Amino acid sequence: MQLQTILNRVEKHKSFVYRKVEWTQHAGDAALLVHVVPRANGRPVCSGCERPAPAYDKSAKPRLFAFVPLWGIAVLFSYVMRRVWCPRCGVVVEKVPWATGKQRLTTSFGWFLARWAKRLSWQEVAQTFSTSWATVYRAVAMAVDWGLAHRDLTNVTAIGVDEVLFHRGHKYLTVVYQINHSCKRLLWVGQHRTAKTLLRFFRSFGPERTAALRFVCSDMWQPYLKVIAYKAQHVLHVLDRYHIVAKLNKAIDEVRAKESKRLVAEGYEPVLKRSRWAWLKRPENLTDSQDLKLRDLLRYNLQTVRAYLLKLDFERFWAYVSPFWAARFLDLWCTKAMRSRIEPIKAIARTLRSHKPLILNWFKARGEISLGAVEGLNNKEKVVMRKSYGFRSFKVAAIALYHAMGGLPEPPSTHRFC
Repeated sequence: MQLQTILNRVEKHKSFVYRKVEWTQHAGDAALLVHVVPRANGRPVCSGCERPAPAYDKSAKPRLFAFVPLWGIAVLFSYVMRRVWCPRCGVVVEKVPWATGKQRLTTSFGWFLARWAKRLSWQEVAQTFSTSWATVYRAVAMAVDWGLAHRDLTNVTAIGVDEVLFHRGHKYLTVVYQINHSCKRLLWVGQHRTAKTLLRFFRSFGPERTAALRFVCSDMWQPYLKVIAYKAQHVLHVLDRYHIVAKLNKAIDEVRAKESKRLVAEGYEPVLKRSRWAWLKRPENLTDSQDLKLRDLLRYNLQTVRAYLLKLDFERFWAYVSPFWAARFLDLWCTKAMRSRIEPIKAIARTLRSHKPLILNWFKARGEISLGAVEGLNNKEKVVMRKSYGFRSFKVAAIALYHAMGGLPEPPSTHRFC
């Protein structure tokens, strides 16, 4: 079976013929050069309006297009581009079906690289298939552009809004996820974590899709709360459990750090030294040494101990089923926290009281949406960013996140190369 037969099976193009195949040198390695010629009765297509037009002339030298490697051997299409005389666009270069615009990368090879870029880092893909990082980036950008233009947003009824760290120095991205039980994916990425950023999402999402929303899950970042209250008043707004627990842990860590310094300054035994994770971890996740350390520390009359016991007591809040009884428990817990005379814990109590209606919505939404999906998707986002060793520009980071987490569709093809 000749290579032309294989290409006609997996990559057949109307009005073009694979003429001959020969060995050549490309980037210092052996490569297969496939000569492509137009059929005798085929008319070129204008690259502007994409309509057939009469040929005007030909270029002096052929243009090379990279195709999917065969057995680790680079494959190049060689084609002499024609110019057409179009009554609408003038004299322009013809459109070829295996590539778009001025790309020297065939569309099939672009999708091939884009699929591998979901499994490996872009640099690893470039090294594996003897190409450049920029080529892989262009392939991924092509896949993302096509996927965003053809994705279906008709059944989005629940979204999660969060911020993720992009660079050091408090540079954040705003991310919006779809968190329906049937579909969890990235919907939108915006630069910064301001009210204007989230407003851009709702403008791009459109009023009709916004009206179809039933649930929104977010943290307690004030710009997000204001925008959601303004743009999505009809939805059930849920505060994410993860962020509430994270604020409690942060308060306990602050109490521990201050009390540890005070004990050392007053000449007491530094019993709180190296005990941070014993206070922050869930009891079932403690190691044996951390468990012994915590048991020993609970015998002391310390502010850290009292703050930790209040944290454990608050865990019962999430076990309630009825929002009414959950509200009663929350009121009682906040009262105890305010009487504890531990300022970081009192600050948490004031925060919970001010956001009480949104916190109680958690019980109304439980079972309706995937409430833990936001943090799960955030963890996947961190893996994508870590695999890249830090993207320098927002545009590249957004393309990588859409590609890995957007659940974007792909066009139908005669043959899937990977």
